[in-house]
Amino acid sequence: MKKIEDFGIRVPEILLPKNIDVSSWSVIACDQYTQDLDYWKKAEAAAAGKPSTLNLILPEVYLNSPDKPERIEKIRKTMNEYLESGIFDSPRKSMIYIERKTAFGRTRKGLIAQIDLETYEWKPFSKANIRATEATIVERIPPRMEIRRGAPLELPHIMLLVNDKDDILVGGTGKAVKAKTPVYNGNLMCNGGSITGWAVESDSEIEAVTKAVCEIADKNRAADGSTFLFAVGDGNHSLATAKAVWDEHKEKLIASDADETALKNCAVRYALVEIVNIYDTGLTFEPIHRVIFDCDVKGLILHLEEKLGGKASEIANANKLEKAVKASQADFGFAFREKGNGEQKYILLKTQIKELAVARLQPEIDEFLKKSESAAKPEIDYIHGSEETLKLGERENAVGILLPPIAKDSFFETINGRGPLPRKSFSMGEADEKRFYLECRRLFG
Repeated sequence: MKKIEDFGIRVPEILLPKNIDVSSWSVIACDQYTQDLDYWKKAEAAAAGKPSTLNLILPEVYLNSPDKPERIEKIRKTMNEYLESGIFDSPRKSMIYIERKTAFGRTRKGLIAQIDLETYEWKPFSKANIRATEATIVERIPPRMEIRRGAPLELPHIMLLVNDKDDILVGGTGKAVKAKTPVYNGNLMCNGGSITGWAVESDSEIEAVTKAVCEIADKNRAADGSTFLFAVGDGNHSLATAKAVWDEHKEKLIASDADETALKNCAVRYALVEIVNIYDTGLTFEPIHRVIFDCDVKGLILHLEEKLGGKASEIANANKLEKAVKASQADFGFAFREKGNGEQKYILLKTQIKELAVARLQPEIDEFLKKSESAAKPEIDYIHGSEETLKLGERENAVGILLPPIAKDSFFETINGRGPLPRKSFSMGEADEKRFYLECRRLFG
C-alpha cells in the first residue's frame, strides 16, 4: 500500500493553546463579512483581553485600509509573542477529526490535515491531485502574499472537498477516534455554533486514513493515470497564495543549494486544510444567483435558449418560478419588468444540461454582454438567496436570474471535464457556517 505522503498529505504538528477557550480563541474566516464592520467589532468584543486567533489574522474588511501595513506588523508581533510566552501547548503530531454543529441545526464533519502544495494547482485543466473549483482572480493573490510571507504561524480556513460516497475517510475516521477524550470542545462566537475535535495520531489511526485515501484515489483515477483527489471548496485564493509564497521561497532555497530533503521538510511547502466529504449531509451547496442591470432581457433569453438548447415558457408568478427552478438541476428562471407596459414577467428556461448548470450559463451570459449594443453598459451582480434575486428583478431595466441547485453527483466530473467553474458559482452553507480558525502550526522561522 502507498504511503499517505504519496498523495500529497502529511500529518501536521498542530499547535493549540493551553486550556483552550474556544469561544474567545476561535474566529471566523477572514474573507467573511467583508462589508460588515459591525460583525468584526462584535468579534473584537468577544475576544477582548484574551488570546485569540483574531489577533493573528487580517479580516478582509481591512484589506484596503490605509493602516494595513501596521496591522500586518502587529499580527507578526503577536504571533511571536504567543509562541514565546507559553500560550501554546507542545506541538502535537496529529490530524484532527472535527464535528461542527452550526446554528442552522446541521452538523458537518471534517478532517484537519496538511497538504503538499506541490500536489495542488489552480490553473485550468490541471491534472494535479488538488484542483481549484472556481476561477482564480490572479490580482487577488499579491495582497494576500504580504500577509503570509514571513509569517511565523499558519491558521487554516481552507476546506477541501473529497469525492467519497461511502464516507470512508472523514466519517470512517470519526468512528475510530470519537471514543477518546476530545482535544477541544466549545461554543463558537457570534452565532458560529459549536465545535469538537479529536486527535488522529496513533499508527493504526493514520494507517486507516491512508487506506481510505488509497481507495478513494483508485475510484477517482482517470484513464491517463491522473487522480482528482480533492477540490478546493472554500479558501481557493488563500491556497493559491500559499502556493505562490512557496514557489517564491523555493527559488530562494534552490539558490542557496538546498537539497531535496530540505525542500521536502520545509514547512512553507505545506498548508493546513480541513477535508470535508462532498456528500456530508451537513454540507449544503447553495447556488449564487445573478442579477443583470441595463440588459436587453428578451435578447438574452433568446441567446441562452439557442446556445443552451433550451425552451423558454412564461410562468404565472414568482413563487411558481422559484419552485420550478429548485425542482430541477438544469433549468433557469428569469424575473424582469417588461419594457413599455411595465408588466412583471417570469420566464422558465428548461434545458437538458447534464453537468453543473452554472458552468454552461455564465460563459454564455458573458458572451452576450460583451456584444451588447445598449447605451448603458450592462452590470452583473451575484446574489445569495432567491428572494433577494426576485426582488431585484422587479427593478426597471434589471433581470434576476435564478440558478438551479448544485448537483453534488456531477461536481467533480464537471470540473474534471470543463476546468474550474466561473467565479461566484456556489456557496458552501451560510456565512456563519464557514470555517473558524482554531488550529495553528509553525510556518516561517
